Amino acid sequence: MAYELKEECGVFGVYGDPEAVTDAYWGIFSLQHRGQESAGIAAVDEQDPGRLVVRKGMGLVTEVLSPVLSQLPPAWSAIGHVRYSTSGESEVFNAQPLLMRTRFGQIALAHNGNVVNAQDLRRSLQAQGAVFQGTSDSEILAHLIARSAAEDLSGALVQAVTQLAGGFAFVVLSPDAVYGVRDPNGIRPLVVGEAESGQGHMLASETCALDAVRARFVREVEPGELVVLDSKGVSRLTAMGWSAVSPCAFESVYFARADSKIRGESAQMARRRLGGVLAAEAPAGADVVIGVPDSSLPHAMGYAEASHLPFDFGLVKNRYVGRTFIMPKQSERMRSVQLKLAAVPEVVRGKRLVLVDDSLVRGTNARYLIQLLRACGATQVHMRIASPPYTDPCYYGIDTSRATELAARTKSVEEIRQMIGADSLAYLSLDGLKRGLKGGGWCLACFGGGYPVPPTLEPVACVGREDDHD
Repeated sequence: MAYELKEECGVFGVYGDPEAVTDAYWGIFSLQHRGQESAGIAAVDEQDPGRLVVRKGMGLVTEVLSPVLSQLPPAWSAIGHVRYSTSGESEVFNAQPLLMRTRFGQIALAHNGNVVNAQDLRRSLQAQGAVFQGTSDSEILAHLIARSAAEDLSGALVQAVTQLAGGFAFVVLSPDAVYGVRDPNGIRPLVVGEAESGQGHMLASETCALDAVRARFVREVEPGELVVLDSKGVSRLTAMGWSAVSPCAFESVYFARADSKIRGESAQMARRRLGGVLAAEAPAGADVVIGVPDSSLPHAMGYAEASHLPFDFGLVKNRYVGRTFIMPKQSERMRSVQLKLAAVPEVVRGKRLVLVDDSLVRGTNARYLIQLLRACGATQVHMRIASPPYTDPCYYGIDTSRATELAARTKSVEEIRQMIGADSLAYLSLDGLKRGLKGGGWCLACFGGGYPVPPTLEPVACVGREDDHD
């Protein structure tokens, strides 16, 4: 079977705001951490209301859309998308939103997540004569909509998404409405917002996108729910039944922006609490606690506070180096890590350090950072990971390694400690993760907690992380 590569993305939608195009731009700009390889916006042409206009391309939001934003017509409704993919699918034809013609008129759609039965659906659709332009899961939904016998687009969407399995969130733009749908287990995030002026509603992968356009958070889209934003306001349909709500724990541990709220609490506060639980479980005799910028800094702060140790910035980040995980070769990723992170000698020299990271996947970058800190004079480096051992690949839209490349799947903690060169190594326990996260029922599949949706395809092939320091 072909080894397909999938993506981690961000979506945004707005209906009823005269500044919809600008809102979509700043919405996906604030979601840039979820995907840096392509960006796009689709809008309804108000001068020709049946026509949708799409502008998209490879690169960052500012690189792709700033030069062409003026080409998009004034619009009251729009959707936007940022995407990360690995080299196998790093092509402009997979950039979103996807524009499709259906018997309901033109539609544009954008997707975050992974449809685990995509290969079976694709083969079935191709047998029925469907022609695919790209390789992304998103195009499958468009073909299912086109083949629906429903009387309207809402009904077609319901019929289409009930055939999907996995973790996903879609936003769909039609000339008359914006639709949002979330997978039955709620694995991938999607929230509803309302414009500060009361004029217009939004859908977004994270609450930080609502903040960027001065919108008020209303609620999370429920698992299996279809939300419709149109001239009547916000309405909802139950698209799919659900029994086990399983939001992705890794969103709280790492992926979501620190100021985004998950289950009513910012990721920043959840990460600090996880750091505190880690300190209670795995104390270390040290002089100072440091974190790996930027995502691990809240964990390190929580660890330092609970340990009554000083926190300091022992590693600094060059923010003008691109995200390392989008590079196809490990040698290129490592070179970028070397350019991206540097140690502060005055902080680490002669000190026993606790180095806190949010996760450890392969361990190659952790080894480099420990070597860097020792070269700058650290006398000891105690590695602490604010999540459990990453033992199982993700099938629901977060890029990860093949199972054989996951360090904790093939090595003991002591073997990993020796591999990365730390004086000691400890992970947060699975029970500790559950205690540290608000609420229950999280998807803990990557930490050995079991898959909420049985996987039927191979996982994605490359670690997708902001700093790729694993």
